[in-house]
Amino acid sequence: MVSDKFRPEESTLDRDPLESEGLNPDPERLIKEDTINFEVLKKLTGQSVLSVNQFDKELVLEICKFAALLESKEIAQSHPLDGKIVITAFFEASTRTRLSFESAVLRLDGKIISIPEGGTTGQAKGESLSDIGEMFNAYGDCVVIRHKDTSALGEIMHNLRIPLINAGNGTGEHPTQSLADWFAILKWKPELKETLNAADRMHLGILGTPGSMRAVNSFLRMSLLFNQNIKQISIVSEMADPLGEELTNKVKESGMDIIITNDVNDVVSDLDIIYMNSIAFLGDSYKSLDSRFKLDEKTKLKDDAVVLHPLARLDELDPMLDGTHHNLYFTQAHGAVFIRQALFVSILNRFNRLPKEEIPIK
Repeated sequence: MVSDKFRPEESTLDRDPLESEGLNPDPERLIKEDTINFEVLKKLTGQSVLSVNQFDKELVLEICKFAALLESKEIAQSHPLDGKIVITAFFEASTRTRLSFESAVLRLDGKIISIPEGGTTGQAKGESLSDIGEMFNAYGDCVVIRHKDTSALGEIMHNLRIPLINAGNGTGEHPTQSLADWFAILKWKPELKETLNAADRMHLGILGTPGSMRAVNSFLRMSLLFNQNIKQISIVSEMADPLGEELTNKVKESGMDIIITNDVNDVVSDLDIIYMNSIAFLGDSYKSLDSRFKLDEKTKLKDDAVVLHPLARLDELDPMLDGTHHNLYFTQAHGAVFIRQALFVSILNRFNRLPKEEIPIK
């Protein structure tokens, strides 16, 4: 007898695994009547990805368009990363980021050497990161690293000669997360590729402290590249100065209008895009945000507002929003795999392995 809780018509085998609750915008909308400039993407060949500061708007758009194509087409049979080894070195806990990087490699037929926890490396015995970097040169073709120390990238890059992708360094940055963020936004509203009329520009809200929260730090930096389509950024933070000197100067250079408040309810009813995070890594511990930064079914959101969150979440983002059209955060998480595929193909220069009938490349 089939349980009432699980009947054949409800089988998960019949469902598209990417069709989650919330919004699921069609990636083909992002590339409709548009071509991908692979010459721009080839600028990434052999390069490390350390900071959003390395990107301009054109490069971000081409990466997102390439990711949209990879999401739309089946290319696994072409084995684009065959023969390449990617090292995923996570000296700090991770679920989504590590798995999405590894999924991206494996789905393109590359191979993974994984360090899922820093205590399993020689660093636990006092080995320097610069020496570990030297060893990585012999063991892989690219390394993805996450570390709790903001200075870790500089140390490991001292001897590293293969490309490195920053998957989060302390309170510094998380550049590939911001690419996944903007990939979700651009799929939702492809018009943002072009310059919008003043009346159509977005009011963007950031819940968190960019100066000490790496995901919102990188998201703010990348958002400044789209300043012609953003009328205002509202930062909701408990800190009087949530940016710090370097980010403040970046904002001033962009000419972006930014306001700061300590309660989301002051601005939420006017926000078009809401980007939130749950925790900040401060010193040796994580600090959660309080109820002034919480969204739930009672929050007075605009009818067409969307919410993004890099996850994991705590109680600041109520699961009651999961089934609503405000939920762009599941699409955001799923799309990270295709963003990282686009980066690996570009960095490792595997364009010639892509199926020409699906992806014409000069």
